[in-house]
Order: sequence, then structure tokens, then C-alpha cells
Amino acid sequence: MSAPVTARKVTEREARQVAEAAREQGWRKPSFAKELFLGRFRLDLIHPYPQPTDGAVEKGEEFLDRLREFCETRIDSARIEREARIPDETIIDLKELGAFGMKIDEAYGGLGLTQVYYNKALAMVGSANPAVGALLSAHQSIGVPQPLKMFGTEEQKQQFLPRCARTDISAFLLTEPDVGSDPARLATTAVPDGDDYVLDGVKLWTTNGVIADLLVVMARVPASEGHKGGITAFVVEAASEGITVENRNAFMGLRGLENGVTRFHQVRVPAAHRIGPEGAGLKIALTTLNTGRLSLPAACVGAGKWCLKIAREWSGVREQWGKPIAEHEAVGAKIAYIAATTFALEAVLDLSSQMADEDRNDIRIEAALAKLYGSEAACRMADELVQIRGGRGFETADSLAARGERAVPAEQLVRDLRINRIFEGATEIMHLLIAREAVDAHLSVAGDLIDPEATLADKARAGAKAGGFYARWLPKLVAGPGQLPTSYAEFGALAGHLRYVERNARKLARSTFYAMSRWQGRMELKQNFLARIVDIGAELFAMSAACVRAQHLAASSDHGPQARQLADTFCKQARIRVDELFDRLWTNTDGPDRALTRSVLKGEAQWLEAGIVDSSREGPWIADATPGPTHKENVHRPVH
Repeated sequence: MSAPVTARKVTEREARQVAEAAREQGWRKPSFAKELFLGRFRLDLIHPYPQPTDGAVEKGEEFLDRLREFCETRIDSARIEREARIPDETIIDLKELGAFGMKIDEAYGGLGLTQVYYNKALAMVGSANPAVGALLSAHQSIGVPQPLKMFGTEEQKQQFLPRCARTDISAFLLTEPDVGSDPARLATTAVPDGDDYVLDGVKLWTTNGVIADLLVVMARVPASEGHKGGITAFVVEAASEGITVENRNAFMGLRGLENGVTRFHQVRVPAAHRIGPEGAGLKIALTTLNTGRLSLPAACVGAGKWCLKIAREWSGVREQWGKPIAEHEAVGAKIAYIAATTFALEAVLDLSSQMADEDRNDIRIEAALAKLYGSEAACRMADELVQIRGGRGFETADSLAARGERAVPAEQLVRDLRINRIFEGATEIMHLLIAREAVDAHLSVAGDLIDPEATLADKARAGAKAGGFYARWLPKLVAGPGQLPTSYAEFGALAGHLRYVERNARKLARSTFYAMSRWQGRMELKQNFLARIVDIGAELFAMSAACVRAQHLAASSDHGPQARQLADTFCKQARIRVDELFDRLWTNTDGPDRALTRSVLKGEAQWLEAGIVDSSREGPWIADATPGPTHKENVHRPVH
């Protein structure tokens, strides 16, 4: 019997090389966030706050009206939570509504909504039930429609997109039992055989995989004569012989999620179903996620709005010590945080989405920041709502209803939102991904200087190139508009916040340069430092978006004064966080933390674990993913 096989063994350097090769290398369009990390506050790239066209608004609002009625009358969130499944009739009705084709062009039978209105729809659906929002998002943001829209041939679009728009559900399959954010270890193979590829392997956490009709599968093609090889993307019919959904996974939240384990055994896939060339799979996946990631902050915006509504209504009714709890400062601060953060997060989402629609900016960093910031902020807002609700926040909605009170599923929201800090790039991975893009300009001119394997000749050339770049760049970080009290005067009371952003963008760039000079090739190991750099950039981006959105609303709506108040309060809160993050760049416990971690892993603190009973059950930490035929029942259940 052969030994179990899980994932390929690769070195740290090989893993980095695979990830680097998958990056989009060039910057053909401007990027507000990229410039921000370089110390250049390009307000002109986001102000005036971009707006969708009249036609896009009319089409989008018409669909949102129909969607709202559907959410209010056809989505039974309590039933989904109770049965841990979205009813088939709800899924079928969503198909008839056209919700599975929101992002698909009308030429292929879809609705052709913009990214802005697609995200508004996801926010609405997610507020009705997050599992339904995840169903639609996984299908359109990372499933078959998006990669085919960007990289598919016209024949592939004609073949698959009409099905995705109305009848078929799609899923995206990348993760494996021993492969998460390190795709260099990918073990699923696609071996060329005539006009086909033969797939073998096991995929984990296949969202929508249990009910999917079409799959986007990432598999490794071995290099051979006539085949470049590498990680490659395929569209695969879920009903193909040799595909088995071996398990429907269950989670702490999103109980209606149709997420499973999918095994491929000698599955034949026509070469015509390959997306792009061999070896382009990871680049396709990452490029798809540049805009696909915006679906998660969309769900977070919806959650924030719901938290605000419940907090406002409950805090005005519940009285303690002679007055409504909202009037107690400790509770009021939580409400203010929820309101201000929801406003800023919606500003970030709408801004990034409209820039994606206009396609005039590179938004890879903006979308990643929106995902990172939104997922972290939403979890805190939900936690604050539970605290505001007190014991009722910890109680389930069904229990509240059973004793005659309003069934508010606050504890469910905490559970449902928690996955967003892991989905489509865990927070820790997002920090590293964004940091890599943020220092791209430095690595492009000085990479060989800090590369221990670069030759002396390469280092000499890099030195000359870096000298010219830094001679021009560094002097610009000394002074700027943020030091002039008249700068951004058209923003009125918000101008001071924009001056703060400009000053601290330059400070952020100086800090990054100093760290690179200090640590050089070891910079990539300073993950906590890089995380703080990214978090500062995220706060500055959110402040900018909030101010620009407030300025737009002041000129175009009746909500101007309230919008300015929300933006002002958010920026004052964010400034405190930014100042603290800057302090923690150089004053922290990173060194002692690393030392203690090494001690723990050596077992030197194992005595501290005494006095407990481990309630986990026996089994391997990582399931065996050896290719081969299945020994389990197929739980695949397409919904038609």
C-alpha cells in the first residue's frame, strides 16, 4: 500500500517564486492606494467622488426594488439557520429572479449590473441571510462567470455564461487539505491525454461545491513535450464521471453554506475547457480576486447597516438607571463607532467599485484593503452590538421569540461574519499581499540590492538605479500640502483630516524606506511590522474615501450635514488608531513574542497546559488526500 500523499514538498524560496510569478507585474493604470503607500496623496484620483451613469443607476435600482421584495417575502432566514440549508425553492426562485446573472453581460443572458449595484445587491441579500449572500457571491465573484469574463474565449463564454446566468450554479476549487494560501504545494494534477486532461486530487472547502453544476478547478499540469505545465484553470462539469462530493462541511456560522470536500479520480476534461494557457491558473485566480474580493466588504456594509439599525432601536427603548442606555457614554461610544465605521466602509466599497466599473484605475490594492478593513471592522461592529444587547445579544433569536421578545439574531451575525476574516485571503495573508504591492516600487529599483542571491554585477546595476530613484523620491517626502493650513479648503471642516492623511502618507513612506534600509532582505520576515504599515494605509484610505463621499453628499443630497458629521467622527477615531499604529512600528513586543513562541513550540511551557481535559476527538490534524477512487457516498445534489 502506498504512503498517503497530501501536498508537494517545496522550499520557502520556491513558494515565494510561485506566488511572485502569479502577481500582475505591471502598473498600466494609476492606483490611489499605491501612491498613498509611496507618500503621494493623489486626491485627484478619487475626487470628485465617482458616480455611476444614469443608465446604470436606473437598471440597478429597478433590480434592487425587485430584490428587496424577494428578500422580504421569499428568504426565511430563521428556517435556513434552523435547517442548516437554503431551501431548494429559494435557490430556484433566485435563478428565476436573475440573481445568479447579476454580473453576467446581457449578451449572455445576464442582467449586466455594474460592480456598484452588484455589491449593493449582495449587501441587501446578505442582510436578509448571509448564507444566501455567500451562495450568490461564490457563484459570480470567484466562480465560473468572472474568470471566463476576463480570460475565457468567445466559445467558452457562449457555452457556459448563459447557463451560469439562469440555470447553473458554479464553484471555485483551489484549496486542498494541506494547501491553503501557499499554492506552490498544490497536489491536484491534470495530466494531458490526447484532446483531454485527466484530473486527480482532492479539494477542500468548495463553497457551492455540494450543489454546483460547473466548477472552476485549479490543477497542476506536469511539464512534458508540447506542454509548458504549471498550475492551470479548467471549467469542469460537476456531473462528470469520477467526481465525488465526499462531505458537506458544517461551520460555526453560515449554516446554509453548501461547502464540501470534492474528490477527482480520473476525471476527463476537454482541453477546450481550459481557461487561458497552461501555467496561468494562479494569475487568473489572483486577477479574478482583484474585483471579486469586493463582494466580502459588500456583505460587511450590509452587516454594519443592520447593526446600526438594531443598536439605535434597542438603545432607545432599553432603560437603565433612569435613562435610555444610548444616553450612557459607554454605550453611546459603541453606537458612534458602528455608525461612523459603516459610513466609511460604504465609502470605501462604493469608491472601489465605481473605479472598477470605470476601469481607469488599477484597484488591486484598493480591493484588498476594502476586504481587509471591512472584514475586521464588521466583526468588531457585530461584537459591539452583542455587548449593547447584553444577555439578549448572547441569546439566540429562536430563544428570544420563544419567550415573547423580538427575535434579533445578533449572536448569529457574529458567527456568520467571522469567516470573512479568513475567506478569500485571511487577514494575515492580506497583510502580506498588500505589503508586497505597497513596496513594489522599491523592489523594482532596489530588489537586487537586498537579494542575498543576486550577483555583484546585479547589485551594482541596482545600486545605480536605486540611487536615481531615491534622489528624486526622498526629498518629496519632507514637505507637502498637508503642512499648509489652507490646503483642501473646499472640504470645509473636513480639510484638516485630508491634511492629516497627506502628512501621514509621507510619514508612512519614510517609515517603510527606513525599515527597508534597516532590515534589507530580512524585511519579508517582519510580518507584524508590515501588517502595521498596511493597517495605517487602510485607515488613511478609509479616511480619504469618507471625506470625499461626505463632500459629494453635501453637494448632492439632503444628508450633507449628517454625512459630514459621520465622516468627521470617523476620521477622529481613525486618527487615534493611526497614531497608535505608528508608535507600535518601533515600540512593540515582536522580539519577545518570537522568543516565547519558539519556547512554546519546543514544549518548554507544556507544564502550563496541565489541569485541563482536551475535548477534541482523535484523528489526524490534516486529512489524507491521496489520489484514488472514493470510498464515500456522493452527497452532490444539484438544484433544478
